[in-house]
Amino acid sequence: MSNDKQQVISEWYSQYSHSIFSYILLMIQDQQLAEDLTQETFIKAYKNYASFKGNSSPKTWLFTIARHTTIDYVRKRKPVSYLKELLTVKKDKEPLPDEVVQIKESSKELYDALSHLKKTYRDVLILRKVKEFSTKETAEILNCSESKVKSTLNRAIPALEKQLLKEGYLHENSI
Repeated sequence: MSNDKQQVISEWYSQYSHSIFSYILLMIQDQQLAEDLTQETFIKAYKNYASFKGNSSPKTWLFTIARHTTIDYVRKRKPVSYLKELLTVKKDKEPLPDEVVQIKESSKELYDALSHLKKTYRDVLILRKVKEFSTKETAEILNCSESKVKSTLNRAIPALEKQLLKEGYLHENSI
């Protein structure tokens, strides 16, 4: 069993490690730390392999582990800033076209703008628009309802556009 488990985790690592690394990097903005947390994600997946029942895809399961690993790290290292981030409130605006979030994952503009959004918006935008998870998969990873994912996304897109405008990456007439 151990060899089978090792082979499966190794295959998953080959398939998903880059995607998980870039997801974590978007969340914490530190390349070395993102590499470390990616490794930790796969170590946890190996140790907890027996808990994977196949109710979700391996990718969804791994992203859930990556999210929890990253959140645990942030909570331990930056409790005050994490608390401030949770308490940050943004005003609701009308939903904007999806083109706003179709900026390449590696672009500095998206990276900078996402870092200024509240965590719930950032999580949903990264998973739904950057990583292209379905609403259902995103809800599984974030441990919330599909309707919560949809409503958060409807608020996050205008917030991202506003941040991109504020930082000068978009112009009013280009929207």
